[in-house]
Amino acid sequence: MIFESAKGPVHYQLDGERGPVIVLLNGIMMRTTSWEAFQPAFSKQTRLLRLDFYDQGQSASLEAGYTQDVQVEMLEALLNHLDLTDIHLAGISYGASIALQYAVKYQDRLASLMLFNGVLKTSSWLRDIGRGWNEVAKTRNALAYYHITIPYIYSDTFYEARTDWMAARKHVLLDIFADPIFLDRQIRLTDSAETHDVKAQANTIQVRTLVVSSDKDVLTPPSEQVKMAEAIPNASLVTLPGCGHASMYEAPTLFSSLILGHVFNQEITLN
Repeated sequence: MIFESAKGPVHYQLDGERGPVIVLLNGIMMRTTSWEAFQPAFSKQTRLLRLDFYDQGQSASLEAGYTQDVQVEMLEALLNHLDLTDIHLAGISYGASIALQYAVKYQDRLASLMLFNGVLKTSSWLRDIGRGWNEVAKTRNALAYYHITIPYIYSDTFYEARTDWMAARKHVLLDIFADPIFLDRQIRLTDSAETHDVKAQANTIQVRTLVVSSDKDVLTPPSEQVKMAEAIPNASLVTLPGCGHASMYEAPTLFSSLILGHVFNQEITLN
C-alpha cells in the first residue's frame, strides 16, 4: 500500500483485523519484507503496521542533507492518515532512534514504546563507523561493503554457528549491495543518523517502555541501553544473552515474545 506524503510515496503494510496496534520500525538496511517471518504471529492477535522509511524499500528517495526528523514527521503523517492511536511503537537500531524521537514529540499517540539495540545519542564513535561504511559505499565495491558492515551486525557465535544461513544471506545481499541506487540511499540514511540525540529529552517520555539490549552487540553496546533505561522514567531493561545487534534474526522467537508480552503487559522470563 502507498501513502502519498509531502515528500513522496511511502510504502506500508497493515495486517490483522483486531487487537492493539503494533508499529514496527526498520533498522537501517531493512524494509517491510524484512519482517515477513514475524507477520503471522503478530497479526493473529494484533494489527501490525510496517513501513519503509524514506530511502528504504519502495518509499521515496530524498535529496542529501536531511535528518531523522523527516522520518518522524512522515510517521506522524502516516498514522494520521490511517487514523491510528494508542499504538505500541517498536523500533530496532535506526528504527529505535526514530521511535525515541517520535516519543519525545508525539507520545500522546502511544500506548507503549519498545526499543531494541538503540542509543540515546549517536556518539562520535558510532558516527565514525557510519562514515567508514559510507566511504566504502562510494567505491561501489559490493563485497567490500558487505565485509565492512555485516560481520559487525551479528554476534561472533551466531556468525560461526549459522554458516549456511550467513552464506545464503551473503548471496542475497551482494546483489543488493551491487546496486548504486541502494548504496546512495544507504549513504543518506547513515548521514541522517549523525544528529540523533534525545539525551536531554528522554526523561520526558512517560509511556511504559521496554528497552532491549544484546550482550554481544558491538555496534550499540549494552552500556548504551543501560543509559537509556535509566533516563526514561517508566522503562524496564531486558538483556538478550549470546546475541548481537541483529536481535530479531538471532533470537526471533524471543524477539516476538518480548514484543507481545510488552503489548499485553505480561512478564517474560529469560532462561
